Amino acid sequence: MSTIVKFKIGMASCGIAAGGEAVLEALKKATTLPIAEVGCIGHCYAEPIVEACLADGTSVMYSNVKADEKSISNITNLGKENRFEIPAARKAKELLKVLALAGKIVPTDLNDYLANGGYDGLKKALEMKPEDVVNEVKLSALRGRGGGGFPTGMKWSFLAAKPGFDKTVICNADEGDPGAFMDRSLMESVPHQVLEGMLIAAYATGASRLVIYCRAEYPLAIKHLKIAIAQINEAKLNVFGDRTVDISIKEGAGAFVCGEETALIASLEGQRGMPRFRPPFPTDRGYQDKPTMINNVETFGNIPAILREGGENFAKTGSEGGRGTKLFALAGDLKYPGLVEVPMGTTLNEIVFEIGGADREHVKAVQTGGPSGGCIPVELFDTPVDYDSLRSLGAIMGSGGMIVIGKDRCMVETARYFLDFTHRESCGKCTFCRVGTTRMYETLERIAAGKGCEADLDMLEDLGKKIKAGSLCGLGQTAPNPVLATLRFYRDEYLEHVNDKKCRALQCNALVDLALDKSKCVKCKLCIKSCPVNAISDDFVIDPAVCTRCNSCLDCCPKKAISRVAKGE
Repeated sequence: MSTIVKFKIGMASCGIAAGGEAVLEALKKATTLPIAEVGCIGHCYAEPIVEACLADGTSVMYSNVKADEKSISNITNLGKENRFEIPAARKAKELLKVLALAGKIVPTDLNDYLANGGYDGLKKALEMKPEDVVNEVKLSALRGRGGGGFPTGMKWSFLAAKPGFDKTVICNADEGDPGAFMDRSLMESVPHQVLEGMLIAAYATGASRLVIYCRAEYPLAIKHLKIAIAQINEAKLNVFGDRTVDISIKEGAGAFVCGEETALIASLEGQRGMPRFRPPFPTDRGYQDKPTMINNVETFGNIPAILREGGENFAKTGSEGGRGTKLFALAGDLKYPGLVEVPMGTTLNEIVFEIGGADREHVKAVQTGGPSGGCIPVELFDTPVDYDSLRSLGAIMGSGGMIVIGKDRCMVETARYFLDFTHRESCGKCTFCRVGTTRMYETLERIAAGKGCEADLDMLEDLGKKIKAGSLCGLGQTAPNPVLATLRFYRDEYLEHVNDKKCRALQCNALVDLALDKSKCVKCKLCIKSCPVNAISDDFVIDPAVCTRCNSCLDCCPKKAISRVAKGE
């Protein structure tokens, strides 16, 4: 076998969280060979990942690496343990375009990016007229990857039509969906790719300012972006003739509503993040009352490839409902959580089961689009994933969050969980969203507590439709989706809650008790010691009137003698 010439270690947030920093230090002590700190290759379940690069151009990857001597020695000696192979089904289904360099290059090394085709798209754009660059993006049929799906080339043409250079292009990096991490991973792993897309946009539209609005919860992404911006300034990659484009970062405070364009602009200007009526649209009057265009991180991440390969070639990938590829953050009840990139039109079956490795016998549904999306039952997993197909099922693609829901999950509780998030995140400006989502959440709380009635279900449907029609921005217009979708596909579970006062998944605390099987109990008293409310007696009987169903006893019991059961059983 060929000799090792260098190592690569994943040091994005997922790698660091899994113990990557300790592995890096241990590897440094064990070898004098170069060690490249790269980004995420998308296989978050296998982190920390170390790649041994060989002299013949091949490499050997290792997963779940420990910082101990045995694990490090195994890697430096090209041992057989913990070797990592990308699952064959994923290799067959994935198409890495946006993520082609993620985990392959050092994020903060401009020369590494240049050596792998970086800024070739910008170079090609500068050889074209600005209007021809806009037309190339139009030919690609790229639609906004932030969730709205608006044609990107059309939006660019609106800004390009405004005279002068006093215009702003904003990158929306306020990724707020629970379970979504596509934008974070891109900024951490390939910050120059995102910035290259933004520079192409500035040239094409005549903008003189680039602003990245990134939530402060992404410190590593911000760190890498700042380094990349400094490198761009030093290399003068932001100079177009006699025009120098200013690039800056604004750290947001993490309000979900600031993902909406006009709320983002308000926050950027130092105001409270609240949406406003449109028109005027941002391309007419946006940041500081100047023409402004906003795309999200993944949208900009697609632009360099469009310029390199041409818009028509880009549009050959995907489906009628969406061209190109799409990133998805897979989470929930599946074997291989992480980041994936597939052609638009790939079915849910392919993503969840073949790529995600979920158990077909265990999956009940998938939630797409985060708290603004809807739950799609497993019976409809032959649906192609694109903007139009998902919308027809009462769901949305959103920015790309995808949570797999197992059969041991309660759909009423799932809807309640997402409404808890959206009603808290409402900015309060419009009544439908501020009051309506709160009333929906309170109703779900009542149903989950076994105090609902069938009339509540009709009220939820009626109110949900009115909130969608009457809310000012996308937050309110999509907030009822989880409830409406679960009512559509899982009404039987709602009826069990309101009529039978039962939760088949045993997740709704008010409808379950904790039972202790004394035949399995070894009287270790760990349950008694862990109970915060003294609900377990010395003779190992759980008092349901005192118990808060916190599950601490269930989690600590070494013999699994404690279980959740239907109330009264």
